[in-house]
Amino acid sequence: MLRGLATVSFYATDVKAAREWYEKLLGIEAYYAVPSAEAPAYVEFRFGDLQCELGIIDAKYATHQVGAGSGAIMYWHVDDLEATLTRLTDLGATVNETIVDRGNNTGFRTASVVDPFGNILGIMTNPHYVQILEDLQPAR
Repeated sequence: MLRGLATVSFYATDVKAAREWYEKLLGIEAYYAVPSAEAPAYVEFRFGDLQCELGIIDAKYATHQVGAGSGAIMYWHVDDLEATLTRLTDLGATVNETIVDRGNNTGFRTASVVDPFGNILGIMTNPHYVQILEDLQPAR
């Protein structure tokens, strides 16, 4: 069965430009690039509490149509939804869906943007995610 997020794959016609954009967003450099850092067809980042992987693949290898707002939405937990949405739009993303309360004030709130390469990037506050992190902490 499904065990957890392994890698999220985004597509871009200009992998180098996408790498640079995500480096600005994440504040880290991609740790992996093939065939080379100068002319990448694939780059990968690891980040966040669980070192999730985000891979950016040259769109010519996509098995589906790639374009503005195509694909499933993967939501990444953030601590400050409003500030993160503002940062994304400041970096050139466009709002796909404004902030929505998903559950009658239970703390689940989402928003999404389309990055400059046509991928939908979801962000959310998720109390379950926070609880999982707390549960992973060793007992004191």
